[in-house]
Amino acid sequence: MNVKKPHFIVIDDSKLDCFVAERLIQNTGRCASVTTFYNGIEALEYIDNNPFLDNGLKTIIVLDIQMPLMDGHQFIEAFEKLPIKVQNNYIIYMISSSTNENDLNRISNYHSVTAFFNKPVTTTLLLSFIIDVLEKPIKID
Repeated sequence: MNVKKPHFIVIDDSKLDCFVAERLIQNTGRCASVTTFYNGIEALEYIDNNPFLDNGLKTIIVLDIQMPLMDGHQFIEAFEKLPIKVQNNYIIYMISSSTNENDLNRISNYHSVTAFFNKPVTTTLLLSFIIDVLEKPIKID
């Protein structure tokens, strides 16, 4: 049986956190690929140049909030300016090592963010992301 597996994009300025997230995702055995970026600018360029992946599943983005160059909020604000057809191919989870009340309030205003979680990312959490994306097919508008 050929089981579909989602692609992942990890955006975090910490190389260690990217490495750990990538290994955890790969070790689930349930991902098609993992692409990491150390800033939101590079990730947006990638999404803009690769808006659609061919497996019919949404790509899971694991996005850190606190980053230099472009923080998680700035990334989301730019992402939400992309065409809806592009946005619908992604499901975004924001993560942070701190629970700043202002960050949480801002996150609740973004239509493209599915949920917020505290670091560290765990295998159980990643598996819940995968289950979530398997239950949410891409909308074709």
